[in-house]
Amino acid sequence: MNLTTLQELWGVTTPAEAEARLAKERSVTDGDSLEAWALGHLGRDIYRVFIEGYTQKQWGRHPSELPSSILKRLPVRLTYDDAYFDDPYQGIPAEGYTGLVGRMLDGVEVRLGSDYLEGRGEWDRLAHRVVYTGPIDALFGGDRGWLEYRSLRFEEERLEVRDYQGCAVMNYTEAHVPWTRVVEHKHFTGVRTPRTIITREHPADYATTREPYYPVPDERNKRLAAEYVERAEAQGFVVGGRLGTYRYYDMHQVVAQALAQAERERARGGTAR
Repeated sequence: MNLTTLQELWGVTTPAEAEARLAKERSVTDGDSLEAWALGHLGRDIYRVFIEGYTQKQWGRHPSELPSSILKRLPVRLTYDDAYFDDPYQGIPAEGYTGLVGRMLDGVEVRLGSDYLEGRGEWDRLAHRVVYTGPIDALFGGDRGWLEYRSLRFEEERLEVRDYQGCAVMNYTEAHVPWTRVVEHKHFTGVRTPRTIITREHPADYATTREPYYPVPDERNKRLAAEYVERAEAQGFVVGGRLGTYRYYDMHQVVAQALAQAERERARGGTAR
């Protein structure tokens, strides 16, 4: 959300006008829920139009039941800057993450289609140290309770048009639209083709897909996840990623976490596999 968004919503044309309208819209609220933070910092209009419906679709819960940290990570600007984050450098690998990771693993034995938890004894014998990035509760068979996740269902469509939406990602905040975003892949690389492929992302219950994408970071889940992580690290595991640490990371945060952990491993003279 930026000045263009606020101009379309309220008709404001300058940062000062936008700030004045925001100040008028804000309401004093108690608590640190996503809803309370949005109403207190952004006001009811923005909350109603952009946040409430999207949040309920994405998380399967009302914003009053979720922590404000989910929303705080996204900026609201009073300029025409429409970048997703405030970082000075933003982008994706030109060949995608598959190409990037493939070159990093050149010369390294890789076994796909294998489940660490199913053959744990064999894998532990092969490794000096295990890096675990799967669901942290699954590592212990959920013996202290299962964590909650949200999932996604992808609907892909090939269209006989050069350009479907004019950008790589378009979010749909309305509650009545069943998907949260549409991705038009060609815009990531600028490839020119006479047709296009889009993917609609539908939020889904983890129970129906068994594919965990998003940790649900309420107090119960965070407390339980911390117990599992502590146990794993006490047993010598290196724990990482969204699922391993049960945190709602963005990609650059996951990359930074991995690099920092690699430096720690190198400093301690150990080898992780």
